[in-house]
Amino acid sequence: MVTTVPDTKSDTSARDLFQAAYENRYTWDSNFPGLTADVSVAIDGVARTGKVSIKPDLSVEVSMDEPQLIDRTTRTPSGEEKTVSVDEGQEWLYNQLRDVVTHRKRKTFEEAHGKSAFNLGAADESGAVEILVTGDSMGSNYKVRGKEISMVSRVMGRIGFVINHLGHLDTGEGYISSLYTAVFRNPMNDEIVRQARFEDIYEKLGNYYVMTKQIVQSNEQGNTKNYEITFSNIHLLG
Repeated sequence: MVTTVPDTKSDTSARDLFQAAYENRYTWDSNFPGLTADVSVAIDGVARTGKVSIKPDLSVEVSMDEPQLIDRTTRTPSGEEKTVSVDEGQEWLYNQLRDVVTHRKRKTFEEAHGKSAFNLGAADESGAVEILVTGDSMGSNYKVRGKEISMVSRVMGRIGFVINHLGHLDTGEGYISSLYTAVFRNPMNDEIVRQARFEDIYEKLGNYYVMTKQIVQSNEQGNTKNYEITFSNIHLLG
């Protein structure tokens, strides 16, 4: 069996455009020491407190002061349904912090996209240019406006999503997306599963920009929930 290696030089202009935007994102360098913080998580106005830490290896730990468990029905990899007890606030906070770490973690362009090929698509009315990708295991496509990635489209297992970036913070060392929307779909039938709007607030602490607040409005099958995460007493480790 012959394995075909994607031609990563199929469209140099598309690759260069996307690489410039990718490398313009703000990320933490290898000296990031990690942090600890107190946190308040409010879901539809009901707030709870807890503590979080991001370790130097960028692993995340979350604990809520008063666990509140709810039952949730999930499916096993084999498709069987089962009921599990979860702390919704802690689960939401952990997932959001993992997303934060993913976007702040520094990877070279070659590490992240070296095996992919890029081609230019159409430009939209805002001037954003579509970047079509082959060789990406998650079927990712993008739009680039200037030196920023303005749209991400991706499929991960049973869910596909499109993220549109509407606002940013210029740190002087790269940009952080600060206002964006996400639409999640079932890739089998393109049905919308959930929509959300995110507003992220960052402040500089020492040599690093860290999140101090996140406001999210989420709509799932007609049910709207409002989330607000506020970090305080933030301390860099070491």
